Amino acid sequence: MIRRFRTLLCHEIGQYLWSPLTYVILFFYLLLTGFIFHAALTVLNASPSQYSLVEAFFSTVFFWFGFILIFPLITMRLFSEEYRLGTIETLMTAPVRSGEVVLSKFFAAFFFYIILWAPSLLYFVIFELKTGAHAASAVGTYLGGYGILLLIGMFYISIGCLASASTSSQLVAAAVSFSLITILFFMGLLSLALNVNPFLRDLTEYLSAIEHMMEFSQGLFDSRPIVFYLSMTVLTLYLTFQVFQYRRWRN
Repeated sequence: MIRRFRTLLCHEIGQYLWSPLTYVILFFYLLLTGFIFHAALTVLNASPSQYSLVEAFFSTVFFWFGFILIFPLITMRLFSEEYRLGTIETLMTAPVRSGEVVLSKFFAAFFFYIILWAPSLLYFVIFELKTGAHAASAVGTYLGGYGILLLIGMFYISIGCLASASTSSQLVAAAVSFSLITILFFMGLLSLALNVNPFLRDLTEYLSAIEHMMEFSQGLFDSRPIVFYLSMTVLTLYLTFQVFQYRRWRN
């Protein structure tokens, strides 16, 4: 089982590495994260602030814009492209399990997601080397900010996998995943705009990625968001498995 999974995972990662779209996304995302870092630095230089550079980096409008947009781009082809090209038939007749296929595609997308964000760590290293100032007040700020970034990413990637497994159209998969992620992401803001009751407002704010990022990027760790994102990732991948299993046996 482990050997089959490793083979599938290497194949899926190879699909990313050999795709020209991968490098286009990587290039423009590096430009975007560089711009975000510059914008955060400009804001802090404009006036005294109690926030560290790491906190400012994770709280700009440009950060959230790129963050939401990236998931449909890296997940829309996972299943939809194979449905469209018919290569899924070969995969379905191979001696592999549906769960192994789903997990290999998920972890390949997560691997690429990590590659997208890894260079941003160099921005803070270069900043500290050049200025001698600290980009964060403590190591926990880095651990919290990038830790919650990975947890949220796992959940949103699983949503993209579910959307891609449900249709043979990449555009439909991208639109569905983008819509679901956007609703989840702005749920905390929507509760304030709709002036709902306090209980529902607290609930939606608890589910809001904005609130989680603000807390963790300050080095404030809370086990509830960790449990939430891990459990929701497992649940969404289970739904993806069921959808893929249904389509596999239907064909």
